[in-house]
Formats: sequence, structure tokens, C-alpha cells
Amino acid sequence: MPRNSQTSHELTDAPMENPFRPSAGATPPQILGRAGVLDEFEYGLRLGSGAPGLLTIFTGARGIGKTVMLGAAHDLAREKGWAVISETATSGFMGRIGESMRQLAEELGNGPVNRRITAIAAAGFSITTALPPERQVAWRTLGEELLRLLADRGNGLIITVDEIHAADRRELAQLAASVQHFIQDRLPIGLVFAGLPAAVSDLLNEGVATFLRRADKIDLHAAAVREVEESFAATFAAAGFRVSHDLVRQAAEATGGYPFLIQLVGYFLWREAEGNQGDLNPERVARAIQAANRRNARTVIEAALAAASPKDLDFLFAMAEDDGPSTAGEIGRRLGAKSNLVANYRSRLLAAGLIESAGHGKVDFAIPGLRQYLRAKSGVS
Repeated sequence: MPRNSQTSHELTDAPMENPFRPSAGATPPQILGRAGVLDEFEYGLRLGSGAPGLLTIFTGARGIGKTVMLGAAHDLAREKGWAVISETATSGFMGRIGESMRQLAEELGNGPVNRRITAIAAAGFSITTALPPERQVAWRTLGEELLRLLADRGNGLIITVDEIHAADRRELAQLAASVQHFIQDRLPIGLVFAGLPAAVSDLLNEGVATFLRRADKIDLHAAAVREVEESFAATFAAAGFRVSHDLVRQAAEATGGYPFLIQLVGYFLWREAEGNQGDLNPERVARAIQAANRRNARTVIEAALAAASPKDLDFLFAMAEDDGPSTAGEIGRRLGAKSNLVANYRSRLLAAGLIESAGHGKVDFAIPGLRQYLRAKSGVS
């Protein structure tokens, strides 16, 4: 056999790498249940300044894929030649965005006219409070200079800010005011946020960022389990793994359609298959699902519960007694608490993204696996 034919055969038979990426913000190979979500944003990149899709807010529960959608928006913007500055709404993010704009403006000002813009990581100076008035003026002037340079090249700037539920409201107000100013001057700017639903609603209802109410607010939900099942089946078949339709369905149902759990379950199924010559039997599938749930508990649930007070936890344990949505009245009865106290706990847990509204007077858990986790902790099956 010729040497090149042998090499081709060896490459064909090489095992596929595990395609699942269960890490915070990591972009998975396939994003399920999100068809068409970025259509308005993509159209906005074509239209330029003032396009509705260039002002977008993603909301949804923890693990639902908000950061992944920000990453998808980054990639799309870069493909169209737009510059991207990506930040998380920790203290001083306005200063870090300003430093990134300065670096981009210097690069563009000194570089050739036809240089294609990619992205730049936010780095450099930071501050611990909102920008003072003189810095606000300098920030806006710098932004105008950068945006005019980009406009001359037929593209613009996308700023993305993750976890706005943790942001200093003064900094958000400053960013919103500056972006509104840029839009009024018909400069090519886009702003994409992501945050927990209750916090985003509070932000939009506050006067500090009124113009953000015009943003395209996209509430992300779980993918259809059927889509997950089809994706698992196709992925494992392409790798030559042997698994029955019933076991694929069982694995898909275990994810509940939540993107992070899809990646976790797929990741551990792949590991089980790799270690057993591509064969997935009931025991191995069950082991993979258990491993995924344990990892979800450590990385999502325990992190989300870390800031909960003892009274908050009492509220959550009372909810966990129900198989579905809980009523405020029943929670109050179990806790022996008055309605005003129940309402206070409810509001705090909504803002923390631990629970969500489930209709008039009802709430449910917002994080997949949280009910089961709490029941295990309390010894309730």
C-alpha cells in the first residue's frame, strides 16, 4: 500500500475528540434551541448605527447559555469585521472598556486604512467606583474618536457586558448614557448585555437607563428534549458508539433541555463510551448522568446557594417539598412566616436567580436539579 494511502487510513480511524465542553461560557459545537435568536443582531450589523438588533439583552436562568450567546454574538460581529470589546460587570468595567477603546484607537490611527478589525480583550487600568465627571467626558471623547475611525472603514464596535445583575448601577447608567449619545450621533455602536431575569427587569424599570427599555430583550429557555435526543443520537453515531434509542432518550431527558446539563451529560457519556470500546449500556449511561448531576451541583447549584441566607435556605427547603410550583401561602404555612416576610424572601430569591415566577402567586426553581439537591440535603426522597 502506498505511504500516503496508509496515512489517510490512519487518520480516518483516529478516535474523535470529546466534542462536549461543559465549562462556563465555553462555546459548544452545537447550540440547540437557539435558531433565529441572533437574526436581528446580524441584520443590525448590516444596517449599522441605530438598528434595533444592535441593542440586545439576553436573560435566563443560570446554566441556560447566556454567556454562550454573548460568545456567538462576538463571533458573528468579528465575521462581519466589527471590533468587539467584551467585559463582565464587575467593579470598574467602564474603565476597562475605556482602556480597550484607547488601544483600538491607537492601533487604527497608526495602522493601514484597510486593516481588518478583530477583537481585543479588555485590559489595563481599572477603577473601583463610577467614573468621575472629567473621566466620563474623556471616555466619551475617546469613544467618538474610535467609532469615527471604524465608520471610515465600514464597520463599528460591539460592546458586550455579562452578568449585569452584579453591576454597579452608576456604571451601567454611564455606559447606557454614552451609548445613547453615540447612537444619536449616528455612530456605529452596538451593546449586548446578559443577566438574570429579575435583575434585568429591575434595571429596565429604573430611571438610570431608560433608553435600554428599547433593547431587544431575549429570554432564553431550555431546548426541546427531542432536539437534545436527536443531537445526542447523531453525535454518538458519527463517533461509532453503540447505544440504544431508549438510552439516548433517557440521557436527553436527564438534561431537561438546559444547555449546561446537555454539555455535562454528553461529556460524561462520551467518557464512558471511550473507556468501554464505544459501548454504552444502562449502567454506564446511569453513571454518566449521575456524574453530570454531581458536577452541576458543585459548579452551578452550590455556587448559586453560597450567598443565600439561612432564612433564604428555609424558603427553598419549604419549596422543595412540592413536586412542582409552590404557592406563597403554602410556603408561609410551612415556615410559620407572615405574608410580608414570605414576599421579601421571594423577591430576594428571584433577584438571585434561584427561583422564578410560575404564574399568579406561584414560584418554581430556576436552576435544574436544585429541587433534587435540596431534597437530598434534607433527607427527603
